[in-house]
Amino acid sequence: MTDHAYRVLFLCTGNSARSQMAEALLNVLGQGRFHASSAGSRPAGYVQPLARTLIDQLGYTTPLRSKAWDEFAAPGAPPLDFIITVCDKAAGEACPVWPGQPALAHWGVPDPARRPDDPAGFMDAWVTLRRRIELLLALPLPSLDALAREQRLRDIGLS
Repeated sequence: MTDHAYRVLFLCTGNSARSQMAEALLNVLGQGRFHASSAGSRPAGYVQPLARTLIDQLGYTTPLRSKAWDEFAAPGAPPLDFIITVCDKAAGEACPVWPGQPALAHWGVPDPARRPDDPAGFMDAWVTLRRRIELLLALPLPSLDALAREQRLRDIGLS
């Protein structure tokens, strides 16, 4: 086992719901093995209220803020191990050059913020993200080479 905490960046255009939930989930479930962050190409500037409520009610309270992906690509930014897009729009955008040559994957999740007053959509997104994060946590990452890591990460997005 390695002492390395894997750095993961979850991306979504607005960085207000799905990527925020993924960040909270991985930071809690990863138990120090992962350091998760989230960002967006055009951040909303706030965390969706129902996303924040769900995160808090389920006991995953963690400091969250909507932020631009530029801060993770800036000179001196810590190297990243994985970048995971959780919305189709962000997956199709031209991304910055990321430090650390991270493995890239897309885990598309329907956008609950399209119906900001519908808690069911937020819970559906949460359940999907939690299942995928549990699969990530089960990977034998230290024993996988870079190519295998990226492929396994991408396969999770198909589940």
